[in-house]
Amino acid sequence: MVRSFLMVSLMKVRSVLACSIFSAGLCANLAQASVTISGTRVIYPADSNEVTVKLSNDSDVPALVEAWIDDGDSKAAPEKVDVPFNIAPQLFRIEAHKNQSLRIVYTGEALPQDRESVFWLNTLDIPPKPKQEGDRNVLQFAVRTRIKLFFRPTKLGGSPEEAAAKLVCSRVLNDKSGKLTLRCQNSSPYHISVSELSLISAGQSVKNDRGGMIKPNESYDFELSKSLSDSAAPITLQYFAIDDYGSARKYEMPLDR
Repeated sequence: MVRSFLMVSLMKVRSVLACSIFSAGLCANLAQASVTISGTRVIYPADSNEVTVKLSNDSDVPALVEAWIDDGDSKAAPEKVDVPFNIAPQLFRIEAHKNQSLRIVYTGEALPQDRESVFWLNTLDIPPKPKQEGDRNVLQFAVRTRIKLFFRPTKLGGSPEEAAAKLVCSRVLNDKSGKLTLRCQNSSPYHISVSELSLISAGQSVKNDRGGMIKPNESYDFELSKSLSDSAAPITLQYFAIDDYGSARKYEMPLDR
């Protein structure tokens, strides 16, 4: 899940300063989304007529929400994106402590049938207009939440959990950065989202906690914080992959030196 915060400073309701910060949690101490999505990802089975996503307004005031889907360009304006989905409603109000369901419908354009396709569901929580209090400055945040939407063909075989367990990883030197990385190959038709991974050997632990998503039939390089010392001790790769329900599942496997 990625959240961005649109910061707006209003001086006498005329002077407006806005900036977007595309980082999950960077401004968490300044703003919290009043509207939340149930779940951290959406799975769209190809044989479904539609899927629904529930939003909840946990605040004490109504919220105005805009919803759209993009194909990976987080900076694309909602009216500019071209995706094979319709979403309704697109702009709506949620009363305090109430829910709203989004309907997502696949429009039938051709998508690969031998692997998953990934898109992104966006919701923008627009705060209500503040009450004007003389010349006082008012600081507001419009909070954008962005989660993955996976379009899943019906006859892929196996499961995402089996795919995550079958990663093939090896240590390599990154040609661009010159840093030691762990290159993981995903030979399945599913996207594998790794939240963190570690190499463990003889009491040492080398970690990558940034994670990353490995696309179907592709590889991904995870930079390591440091190198393991030269030793004959065996190495264990430990990693966490996110399942369809947003839970982090733990996997372990031996790794060749």
